Amino acid sequence: MEKILSIFTNLFGNFTNITWQMVLMWAIGALLIYLAIKKEMEPTLLLPIGFGAILVNLPLSGAVTQYDETGNVLGEIGAIDRLYDMGIGNELFPLLLFIGIGAMIDFGPLLSNPKMMLFGAAAQFGIFFTFGLARIIGFDFANAASAAIIGAADGPTSIFVANELNASYSGAIIVAAYSYMALVPIIQPPVIKALTTKKERAIKMPYNPTNVSKSVRIAFPIFVTLIAGLISNQSVSLVGFLMFGNLIRECGVLEGLSQTAQKELANLITIVLGLAVSTTMQADKFVTVETFLILALGLFAFIFDTAGGVLFGKFINLFTKNKINPMVGAAGISAFPMSSRVVHKMGLKEDPTNHLLMHAAAANVSGQIASVIAGGLILKLVSPLIG
Repeated sequence: MEKILSIFTNLFGNFTNITWQMVLMWAIGALLIYLAIKKEMEPTLLLPIGFGAILVNLPLSGAVTQYDETGNVLGEIGAIDRLYDMGIGNELFPLLLFIGIGAMIDFGPLLSNPKMMLFGAAAQFGIFFTFGLARIIGFDFANAASAAIIGAADGPTSIFVANELNASYSGAIIVAAYSYMALVPIIQPPVIKALTTKKERAIKMPYNPTNVSKSVRIAFPIFVTLIAGLISNQSVSLVGFLMFGNLIRECGVLEGLSQTAQKELANLITIVLGLAVSTTMQADKFVTVETFLILALGLFAFIFDTAGGVLFGKFINLFTKNKINPMVGAAGISAFPMSSRVVHKMGLKEDPTNHLLMHAAAANVSGQIASVIAGGLILKLVSPLIG
């Protein structure tokens, strides 16, 4: 009888270790999986993050490292913890992912219309505004800056900044950054509509692309790296890897490598990054008041980045004869290419002949550069303050 009871305890004893926080994290994981599969919202990101959230919140999960009361490791280091240390703790995954992202980006629309770079800069307003708000609420410099950078809608940059500043809530920061990227089609349209009139949303912008020579396309990533390194030296690794990926695309002699970076490398790194991130979603660390404040601040930053771009477009229209559709400013965030698609669809909804995709794409790729530089500036400003 004792043997039967022992077997039963070994099989089902874990049920007594389940907490309501774990159940909540299972529900969050299931929601992310639902959004990935049913709504097709960034499935390569949300699916592994969602499944990982369930995996690490099983009682005494072998996927993550277990500790005793004195902090000593019990058994082996968890597989997901190893992934985190190998790829996120040392920022390797974000940098490798940026090579793939750079290889995907066509800077042609931006080089044809360089003034769109202004929208990438304007759409970073929410980052600095949120930083001030987070400080007022009571977060220290490191966590306030890390929460604010969520507004860049750029997962790799958020990981990089949070790690560099040794943020206390890196899990919430990383999850928020990637989740809000996926939720661009839900978050941005209400903000854009609230700040624009139907007439403004129907403004047509003729697209007259100029021929961008191959030499200019090759010189551009090199030039951007040099300028970023001189202005914001702490962003140079992120900018450099992004621009290196773009150089692989544009050089014309590494087509196979470019395709590998865009597909196999980017997909593989995204999957393992999503699983690795989930180690920061363990219930005892994640389900806190501070975590939900971080999530709220990230959403606030995201909304105000969108608003900053739209309002800048409206401001420009006060002084120009050829009006700019202010919705294009919303694409100045880094969520590429989701944001430009959202703006394009909203333009078509107002007028089926209103094609804004190329203008929005130009603002969107400029936002990719601007968000990385903004992250570097945040690091440059905050690092001395935290010693």
